[in-house]
Parts: sequence; C-alpha cells; structure tokens
Amino acid sequence: MSASTCPRPLPAPSRWMAALLAVSLTVLPGSWVGAQPVGLPSLGDVQGMSIAAERRLGDRIARDIYRDPDYLDDPVLGDYLQLIWQPLLGAARTRGDVAPELAERMAWELMISRDRRVNAFALPGGYLGVHLGLIAVTDNTGELASVMAHELSHVSQRHIARMLTRQDKMAPWMLGALILGALAARANTDVANAAIVGSQAVAAQTQLNFSRDMEREADRVGFGVMTDAGFDGLAFVTMFDKLQQASRLNDDGGFPYLRSHPLNSERIADMRARLPMGTASVAPGTAQLGPRRESSASPPTGGLVLDLPRASGTAAQLSPALHPLMAARAKVLAEKGTDRMGGWLQSGRGPQATAGDRYAAAWSAQRLGQPALALELAQKLREQVTPEVGWVVDALLIELHLAPNRGSSTGGASAMALKSLRDQALDSGSRALLMLGAQAAIATREPQLAASRLQSWVVVHPRDALAWETLARVHHAQGQTLRAIRAEAESRVAHLDYAGALERYRGAQAQPVAVRNADPMTMAIVDSRRRDVEQLLLALEKEEPGS
Repeated sequence: MSASTCPRPLPAPSRWMAALLAVSLTVLPGSWVGAQPVGLPSLGDVQGMSIAAERRLGDRIARDIYRDPDYLDDPVLGDYLQLIWQPLLGAARTRGDVAPELAERMAWELMISRDRRVNAFALPGGYLGVHLGLIAVTDNTGELASVMAHELSHVSQRHIARMLTRQDKMAPWMLGALILGALAARANTDVANAAIVGSQAVAAQTQLNFSRDMEREADRVGFGVMTDAGFDGLAFVTMFDKLQQASRLNDDGGFPYLRSHPLNSERIADMRARLPMGTASVAPGTAQLGPRRESSASPPTGGLVLDLPRASGTAAQLSPALHPLMAARAKVLAEKGTDRMGGWLQSGRGPQATAGDRYAAAWSAQRLGQPALALELAQKLREQVTPEVGWVVDALLIELHLAPNRGSSTGGASAMALKSLRDQALDSGSRALLMLGAQAAIATREPQLAASRLQSWVVVHPRDALAWETLARVHHAQGQTLRAIRAEAESRVAHLDYAGALERYRGAQAQPVAVRNADPMTMAIVDSRRRDVEQLLLALEKEEPGS
C-alpha cells in the first residue's frame, strides 16, 4: 500500500495524517455505488468508489488541511508550481490519462506544506500536496516535474479509489486498527505509525504487490506525461538517483518520500530504459530543466487554473534561472533556526554569489531583522538576474518594502520605489504580483488601484481564497464594509468552510440599515449567496452526522 494515497497516513504533519485517515474511514460505508472505471489501463478495475464520492472525500480532507498551520498559500511559489502543473495536466488530458469526466469533476489543486522534509503526496479528489523541502532539494524544474507527474498519475489512474475499494474488502479488525491509528495520530505521530504499520504487516501479500504495481504504473504514466509536456525525461532518472543516494545514506527522516514510495532497482532500471538511445548520464543539477518545447496540450477545464506570470508582456517560460530562486525561497521559508539563515546570509553576500544564494541571503537578512541589508541584497539581485525571472525579484522587493520591521513610513525614495513596483505588479498577469501589488496599494493608501483588478480576478477564479481575502482588505481600506464582509465570506467558501461563510453572510445582513441600503446590489448578492451556502452546509451535515 502506498502512503501517497489514502488511507495509509501521509508522511506529512500529524494533523494532516489524522484528517486523511479519519475522513477516509468515515466515508467508506456510504460511498460505494458500483461505478465503472473511466478510461483506465489494465492494472485493475475501480468497481467501488465513484468519482463524485472520491471528490467529496477529497474536499473533506482539504477542508481540514486549509485550517492546518502548516498549510501555506505562497503566491510566488504557487505561480512557479502552476508553470509546471498546467503543462502536466494538459499533457495528461491530451494523452487520455485524464478522461473528460475526471478533468471536470476533480479539484486538480496544489497544496503547499511548510514541512522541510522531502515529500509530495496525492489526496483523493485530485488534490496534490508538495512540501517546501521537496522544492528546496531538487536541482532543477525537471526533477520537481517528475515527482509531480508521478503523483498526478496516482490520481489519473484512480489509485486512491482502488486502494479504498480494497479497504472496503478488509476485515473489520483491520479497519479498527486504522481507526485507532488515526486517533493516536492526533496525540503522537510515532504511536500512530506503529499502530498502522503493525496492522498492515499482517495484511494479505496481494495488498503489497498491488501497491508495487501502482508505483510502477505511476512511474510509467508519469514519465509519459512529463515528456509529453515538454520536460526532459532525464530529470526523472536524476531524481531517482537523488532519492536512491539518500536511501543509501540511511535516511534520518528528512526524506519521508522514500518510505511512501520505496525505490528498487527494477523501477530505476525501467526509467533508464525509457530514455532515448544515446542519452548520457549527467551529474545532479545539470539535467535539462524543461520544458524543452512548448506543449500543445490544452489545460483541463476543471480545477483552479491560474494565469501564469508574464515577462515583458508575454507569458513567462520556465527559464533555467527560475528554479534556483524558487528553491532558495522554499528552503528559507521552511527554516526555523537562525544558524542556517546566518550561514545563507554570509554565502549570499560575496561577490561570486549565485542568484539563488543571493535570494536566500536577502530573505534570511529580512527574517534575521536586518531589513536594510535585505533590500540592498535584493536590489543587487535584480541587476544580476535575466529579464524572464525579473518578476520573482520584483515580488521579493515588494515583500521587503511591505515588511513590518521596515516601519510604517513610506516616504521618500522608498515610497517612490514601492509605488513603481506596485503599478508594474498590478499591470502584470501574475497572481503573485497581483496579490502583492494590492497589498502595496493598501500600504500607499491608494486601494482603489487594486479593487477592479482583484474583482476581475475572483470572477474568473472564484475558488482563490487568498484573492478574496485580499479583496476584503481592499474594500475595508475603501470603507466599503458590506463588500468587505461579502469577500471574507467568499474566502471561507473557497476553503470549504461553509459554517464560517454563513456567519459572515449573517454579519453582512446584520449591518445597519444605512450600510445595507447604500449598496443594494451587494446586499442582493449576500442574500442569494447565504441561501446557497445554507444548502451546501445542509448537504454536508447530512453526509456527516454530528458535524
């Protein structure tokens, strides 16, 4: 059984594991409807869980994850991951791996965990989790794409539904052991792991063999998706080599991906055999970053499809210069100790520092309470990088200007610089720059500059919770209380918190008569959306008695 799929506990924070296990077990009795498989290869039929049931299960898990402190919606890393994710999804759909019904009904949403350990995992319903540690340890975009393609294939081949179908056939004592493990996970992750591993040790050998087949299938399909999306397949092999090396060095817990996706010589040999003849072995970090070519695949219609960052008025490409900056950002965001940040700061101050080193140094200086030095390093970095990744450094500069430890003053040259960055950001096609540009508009006391842009964004991307939160702040800054409360409610809907959304809608309806009469259109929307959310909450309560 693979831990990248439910119901075995994910190698993620204990709360994520507990949510996944507990929810998966509560959904079992009523979710089996005899659905037929959708365009699957010959690994095994999905005769139990319907696509709708799997999506409901995934939504329940996601709702818990959104509330977890380790959940991170970082727009900069999010834009980068979307540059990888969208070509992979498009290729999977063009190849027929993602059938039209799956494309339409699954979430296809990325989630980032603050965890510094190296891991990624698939959840029911088309949710994919990526740890900061994975982004930080990969040497190039292709290696990251290989892991994401593998996890995408777990979803597209409906491995999760197959796993849960087999759980439905387990004896009650087996499910009881899993429930105990889920409960223990809330208090002690090690106890939970012991309970669950112990129960699995006495499971049928065919269960383990099926898991190996799933991993091989995810490798095979993932490799095809990755290469069809335009990424170099060699990166799949170099990532395997990296993981194998970590395994040989006696993994100390920093690579939980190795435990949920155990490597063996057969899997590695199979990936090497898929490379074109004459492909040379390369040292880590020198494989093609990809995509090598523009994919002709069209993105799926389902899920949260975001605009990609633009550079010089055109869609940004996955430049080889982009990944070192993103890896640097991930490792600093994941770090909690000051010693390592101090080391990164020293490394990035030298005249020969790479762009990645300097990015890490600027972020480290900011977190170590040296804002002036952070800004100086970021400005040097802006001169160092190529134009196609300039948007990443512009985002960093805005973040540094907005940082609390820079004080409340926005006068002088700093204010002029922030306003210039703000205007460029609001005019870009990047989600990250739009969110940061809106924050800059609030800070410079010109929130009206961001209002219409954000409003247009959430119309196209209604599931973008952060965009709704930012729009709420903009409306508050403009003194538009009713619109702000409505945006706060929509943010909660986007994170599937229907009870929280209903509370905010009621709050809007409880505003003074003068406030409600001043904006009748928004009031009508609030009344309608409250009724919608009440129906969603009622349906949820019927599915989860006692919730």
